[in-house]
Amino acid sequence: MTARAAQPVTSDKSYGMIDPVSLMKLKSMELRAKVVVEGFWKGIHRSPYHGFSVEFTEYRQYSPGDDPRYIDWHLFARSDRFYIKKFEDETNLRCHLLIDKSLSMGYGSTGYTKSQYAGTLAATLAYFLFTQGDAVGLATFDDQIRQFLPPRNRPGYLRRLMLTLEAAPSGRATDLARPLRRISEILTKRGMIVLISDLLASIDRLETDLGYLCAGGHDVVLFHVLDPAELKFDFDSPALFQDVETGENMYVDPPAAAKSYKNMLDEHLAKAKSTSIGLGIDYHLFATDRPFDLALLDFLQHRIRHRKRIRYLGGAPRRSKGSTA
Repeated sequence: MTARAAQPVTSDKSYGMIDPVSLMKLKSMELRAKVVVEGFWKGIHRSPYHGFSVEFTEYRQYSPGDDPRYIDWHLFARSDRFYIKKFEDETNLRCHLLIDKSLSMGYGSTGYTKSQYAGTLAATLAYFLFTQGDAVGLATFDDQIRQFLPPRNRPGYLRRLMLTLEAAPSGRATDLARPLRRISEILTKRGMIVLISDLLASIDRLETDLGYLCAGGHDVVLFHVLDPAELKFDFDSPALFQDVETGENMYVDPPAAAKSYKNMLDEHLAKAKSTSIGLGIDYHLFATDRPFDLALLDFLQHRIRHRKRIRYLGGAPRRSKGSTA
C-alpha cells in the first residue's frame, strides 16, 4: 500500500559505509555498483574482515589436506599466513539473480523505490561477481518471468544486465509460484540463486514457491527488501492509502491500525525467515535505507561458509586440468 504522504526516514549509516540516499542520486546503475564494490574493498582492508580481500581474489587460506606444493611463499613472507592459489573448480560460479518487478516494488518513502534499491543491490552483486570472473545471469518477474538473461561473463554483458535492471516495475501482483516454477525448469545446472523481493505474496504458499528453487540443488540466497515505512508504519495522521497492485483506496487511521498491522507484519516476517531457514536458504531482511555494503558483506560471508561446507563434505578439491599455481 502507498500513502499520499510519508514521514522521512533516517538511514542507519555505519562508519565508512556509503549512505544509500546519496548513492541513489547517481543516475548510472553501473556507477553505483562500482562505487559500492570499490569502496567496500577499501573498507575491508581497514577492518577485521581483511581476509575477504584475499579469499575472494585469487587465493584462499591453506587448509589441512591441501597440497603444500601450491602454497604461495611470497604471500606467506608478506602476511605470515599460508595461502594457496584457488583451484579452477572453486572459482567458476554460475549465479542467477532473480529480481521482483511487481508493482508493489514501486513504492518508496526514502526518495527512491524498493525496485530501485533491489536493482542497485543486484547490480552490485553482478559487478562484484564479474570482477571475480564468475558468470552472472538475470531474470525479472512479477506474476511471470518478464526478462531472462542466461549466465555469462564476457565483454559487454555486464552492461546489458545493468540496462535490464534499470527498467521500472510494470507488472501486476507479486506471484512467486509461476515464475519460480519456470525458473526451476530452465536452470538445469546447479548454481547460486539470489532472489530479491518484497515477498508481498501469499505467505501460506511460500514454502512451496521457494521449494522450486531448492529442488534443483541450487545454493539459494534471499534478500527480503522492504521500505522503512512498511517496517515501522510510523505515520502519525489519518491518510488515504492506495494498494499499488490493485488500485484500491483505503482510508486509514495509523494510530488505530498500528497494533494490528505490526502483529500481521511480525507474523509474515517470522514465517518468511523460518520457511527460508527450513529450506536451507540464506535469509536476509533488508530495509531500503541500509547501506549496500552490508548486503555485500552478508553475501561474501555466505560464500565463505558455503565453500567451507563443500570442502568439509567433499574433502580437499582436486586440481582442475590446465589450471596453474
